[in-house]
Amino acid sequence: MPKGRLEIVFMKTRKVGIIGLGHVGAHVAYSLAVQGICDELVLVDKNEKKVESERQDIADSAAYLPHRVHVSVGNFADLGDCDVIVNSVGKIELLETHDRLTEMDFTIAAVNGFADKIKASGFNGILVNITNPCDIVTQQLAKKLGLPKGHVFGTGTGLDTSRLLSALARQTGIDHKSITAYMLGEHGASQFAPWSCVSFRGCPLDECAKRDSRFRFDREALKKESIGGGWVTYSGKKCTEYGIATTAARIVSIVLHDEKQIMPVSCELCGEYGENDIFVGVPAVIGAGGAEQVVELPLTDEEMAEFHRCCDDVRHNAEHVKDIK
Repeated sequence: MPKGRLEIVFMKTRKVGIIGLGHVGAHVAYSLAVQGICDELVLVDKNEKKVESERQDIADSAAYLPHRVHVSVGNFADLGDCDVIVNSVGKIELLETHDRLTEMDFTIAAVNGFADKIKASGFNGILVNITNPCDIVTQQLAKKLGLPKGHVFGTGTGLDTSRLLSALARQTGIDHKSITAYMLGEHGASQFAPWSCVSFRGCPLDECAKRDSRFRFDREALKKESIGGGWVTYSGKKCTEYGIATTAARIVSIVLHDEKQIMPVSCELCGEYGENDIFVGVPAVIGAGGAEQVVELPLTDEEMAEFHRCCDDVRHNAEHVKDIK
């Protein structure tokens, strides 16, 4: 290089698009920014005043963020070169019934309305769906976008698993990160905890319970607490934000850094657990290719039967999709 000349090297930046800047989408955007997970954020929402206000608010924090983040308001055409898109479209008022299925008419119609726009943008990255009912909306997005298997998946039982881990940590005094446990199946009322797969740094729950009373607890009560945790949050503030935003941001980080971390998400089953053509919450290896591999847990016969019941519930509820335009 000639003396005195500066060579400019252009590096690929990590770009994330967020569709829907309500309570959840806005917190996902902020979580991504404050953790320095991405370099560019594109915010898309039909409410122009709201999305611009969210852009301004995040931009105002830029001087104190760990990394520089460029935040812009865009449209679906601007999502084409994103590495990851997070879909968080929703209408929080519909949850007054305490049933995520009541959102389906609104959210499936919304997905049907913009999926072709995402496809037309040339997007070929990873799409993470938060929108409820999560399993059904995720499957609809996968069908509409036609991306490779695993490139579209949902947060599913990721947040429910976090709630279970919190309950187990409180009960046993063991830190969350030393506990292996999952909520499986529908992100909804029929999900369940496979207790045979719960362990504490390799020591199964049943073995721990033989030695220590802290591990002998009402398992059904803890399961119900994990399922109902979101409604506890909703009852006081009429939304959930921090838990699901942190879950989604963690998933995006895992994808962008190709971490190959096992995490419960809503992804497609193609023979795993004896199920096909359905999206439900199961542990999966997450990396740059999205949900790259489903992890099949060694469920007991009783747990496997419960898993199949969950899948049947999701299929039954999904029957309504064909009636939504």
